[in-house]
Formats: sequence, C-alpha cells, structure tokens
Amino acid sequence: MRGLAALALLAYAVSAQATALVPTAATAATAPGVTAGAGAPGGPTGAAVAAAPTVATPAALTEPALISPKALGAATLAVARAGERLVAAGERGTVLWSDDGGKTWQQARVPVRAGLTALRFVDARHGWAAGHLGVILKTDDGGKTWSLQLDGLRAAQAMLAAATDDASRRAAQRLVEEGADKPWFDLEAIDAQRAIAVGAYGLAMATRDGGRTWDPLPLRAVNPRGLHLYGVRAVGGHWVIAGEQGLLLRSSDDGATFSALASPYKGSFFGLLSTRSGALLAYGLRGSVYRSGDAGVSWDKVELGTPVSLQAGLERADRGELALLAQNGELFVSTDDGHRFTRRPPPAGPLPAAGLAAAPDGAWVIASLRGTRRAPPTP
Repeated sequence: MRGLAALALLAYAVSAQATALVPTAATAATAPGVTAGAGAPGGPTGAAVAAAPTVATPAALTEPALISPKALGAATLAVARAGERLVAAGERGTVLWSDDGGKTWQQARVPVRAGLTALRFVDARHGWAAGHLGVILKTDDGGKTWSLQLDGLRAAQAMLAAATDDASRRAAQRLVEEGADKPWFDLEAIDAQRAIAVGAYGLAMATRDGGRTWDPLPLRAVNPRGLHLYGVRAVGGHWVIAGEQGLLLRSSDDGATFSALASPYKGSFFGLLSTRSGALLAYGLRGSVYRSGDAGVSWDKVELGTPVSLQAGLERADRGELALLAQNGELFVSTDDGHRFTRRPPPAGPLPAAGLAAAPDGAWVIASLRGTRRAPPTP
C-alpha cells in the first residue's frame, strides 16, 4: 500500500465516528452543498444521480467536524496555499487555516467527520478537499467554511448510472452495495470550474461546472483491474493519472477518453508534480522519481539515493525550486527543474510526513500524523 494511503487509513481508523452508521438512506436533500447533478433528483442529465442508494449512511457523513482546541494538534494529511493563507486537512474532517504563515491556526467549519487526504486551491478563495467515504468538499472563502458536494454513496450511484456494459454495471453495483467506504487519494483543480478526483480501486471523477455535478471518468478499459490511483495533474493541456504497479494514464481531450502510457517503473507511483515549465515528475515507492518533458510520453529516471518512499511534491516558483518530501520528513530539492535533486535533513525533524507547502515567508509547512509543523526555510 502506498505510504500516503497507509497514513490516511491510520488517521481514519482513529475516528470512531467514521465507522458508525445511521440506519437511514442517504439523500441529497440532507447534504449541504450537494445539488441535483451530484445526487439529488430532478437535476441535470448525464451521469447525474436520480435517486440516492438505500444503504446505511455513515454518521461521519451527517455530523459536522467537532470544533475543539484539540483539533489544532490533529493529524493532518494535506496542506496547501490559498493565496497568502495556508490550509491543512486531516483526521475526522479537521481543516485548519492560518494567516500568519503557519505560526498559529484556526479551525474551519466542515459539514462531515470523514478523514481528509487531499487539498487543492485554484486561487485565494476557491478550492476543494477530498478524502474518506468518497467525500468531496468545496470552499469559496479560502478554507474557512466548506460545503459537501459528493460522498461515496452518490459516487457509486453515478458510476452505476454511467455504466455502458454489463461488466461496468456489475462493478458499479458492487460499489453501491458496499456503501461509502472508498477514499479519494488526490485532487487536481484546473480552474474554478474544473477539478478531478482519483482514489481507491480505480475510482475517478471530474467536475466541469465548479462541483455542481461530478461525472465518472472512463478508465475501466485502461485500468481493468481497478488499481488504486494516487496522483493526478494537468500539464500541457493533458490530464495525467498515476497509480499502483507503475500505472500511468493520460487524457488529451479534457477527460473524455484515456490511454495507458508506457511506464518506466513497475512499482507504485504515489504522486505527480507538474511544473510551470511543463515538466512532470512521477514519484513514489522506495524513493523512485521519473521526469517527463512531454506530458508522459517518455520518462527519465532521477536518482535520489534514498530507499524511503516519497509522499508529496511542491514547486516554489519564487525560488526556482522543486521539492519532494519523503515519508520520514526528509526533503529533496532541485534547482534545475527536476533533473537533479539535493538531499536535505528533515526541516521539522524526523516525523511521519504526508504533505508539504511553503509559507509566504519561505518557511516549510509539513502535514504529518503528529500535526502540522512549521520549519525555517532551508538555505
């Protein structure tokens, strides 16, 4: 299992509410922020869901995240910049925001208690978060408040509605029967209207209307075994997805179709980092990194000299740097657009790291199972 997946599942397991069930059907009418296309009746056509599944709804989908001082030290799995603000997310629906570079944090209002694994912002106000139980959240105020756009129950129904053959229908029906137990592992926010979510067992959905509707992506033909999908990025007009066992997929038509890319590696990729120059880095198991300058058509191996798996990647355009974060908190920094990296000690000390961001003053901000840590910028 990928390092981040293991961290996400561990954080999720500590939430008692995550496994509690409410013996009622999930309904779009009771979910804040979910509109007709994402699961309520009478909405737009396409893969929109006409009826919610009659399966038990986890309590974590119906109860808001608990507001508590303890949340400020909660395990976090993702951290991102929203303009000058920092936003971190993690266990039990905890979302934190900071306007002083990560020195102090405030807790956001979140409508669910599901563990959150991914964050992406398109500007200072608009962004998405995703995580366990198929949850996708949206913010329009820079992460202070969030609304629920999708959960695993509606995602499964959308998969079933979009199925075009018997095999796809059987697979989607299993998702419906299993309930909201599948996590998302990564997000890409292309602009305020378009975003992509990828996750366990080959699940992938996209919105093209700001999250009002989420539609399944056609990946079954190129990922018939339903391998886990751990990373997604848009680069040079293409969408690239990375996953376990070296899986690499690409779309050149805004997600309408996908093809499998020739992979340089048979181990799992845990994430993707796209740069302003158009380069793409795929990183993952045992310190493996590969760089592409043509949106995934060809790849060159980048030697890091570490056996430790990599958790996150970041471009610091103001410094002309790329950074990769290892599972033990070590950093690897490149100043030549990802061709070579220099190893640096863990800026916040050894810790089970999961996410990486840079504060406006240059400090590193790291999401980890020990909470969100701020560390001075490295020289």
